[in-house]
Amino acid sequence: MNDAMAMPQFDRRVEDLGNIVELGHVNVTVPDQQKATAFYFMGLGLTRDPYLMAGLDNMWVNVGRGQFHLPTREAQVVRGTTALVLPDREALLRRLSGVRKYLEGTKFDFCEANDGVETICPWGNRIRVHTPDPARFGQMRVGMPYVEFDVAEGTSLWGIARFYTEILGGIAGVSKDDRGCFAWASVSAESKVIYRETDKPLPPYDGHHIQITLADFSGPHKKLKERGLITEESDQHQYRFVDIVDVDTNKPLAQIEHETRSMRHPMFNRVYINRNPDMNNRNFVPGYEVGQYALAN
Repeated sequence: MNDAMAMPQFDRRVEDLGNIVELGHVNVTVPDQQKATAFYFMGLGLTRDPYLMAGLDNMWVNVGRGQFHLPTREAQVVRGTTALVLPDREALLRRLSGVRKYLEGTKFDFCEANDGVETICPWGNRIRVHTPDPARFGQMRVGMPYVEFDVAEGTSLWGIARFYTEILGGIAGVSKDDRGCFAWASVSAESKVIYRETDKPLPPYDGHHIQITLADFSGPHKKLKERGLITEESDQHQYRFVDIVDVDTNKPLAQIEHETRSMRHPMFNRVYINRNPDMNNRNFVPGYEVGQYALAN
């Protein structure tokens, strides 16, 4: 075959998912649903799930293909940062400015940064909002590209990556950026979990959690159970674990509860409604409430 007839070359590894196929939600409890509404809907511009948890004791918040879950209890705070991608920074800043009056006396704040808009929820959760960037986030226009967890200095980042590959069957590694080294694991086609060392004291783990979905559901369960790491046998489709451990010694390296589901779970791959947050009754145009919000300009 001559050069003109040569087949195109692609890095096929980029398409690999590993065993972890979905980052379903980040769950933190909140003491005040009204303030949560002001921050997550009026400020960030996200969308309340119209079908499930429509009462006063819990709130599910759609963001692209994932969610926040916000049960009503004493506040939980993620030891790290949850990242979002939203398409219009200027509109976001206007919305956040508009909700200050509703969130006075709380920890709410926001500021612009080179990497996006840094926001703090009324109870101290850090949420970093990026604009769409094909080089970093692929086709994502609205979504949750990563959740970054703080770990103590000296934590084995390679040990965390090995846990995700050898116990959960995922794709993981250790990389470096301008902030230093970090461990990462792919948790869907578009999202990652990241573990980054901090020299600041870590608060006690308060029970916040993430939800993932596995293709091979029973294999990791067997390995986790053998190590005594299963903390809840939820139902046929779900179990939970908290400790991420050194594969050789079983010594805990980090703590974050993983609500772990199978692909047979009834809610796997749900389609979420994501509204256009800048449409109102005065500028309403039929057909632009959803959909267009997720398209490139």
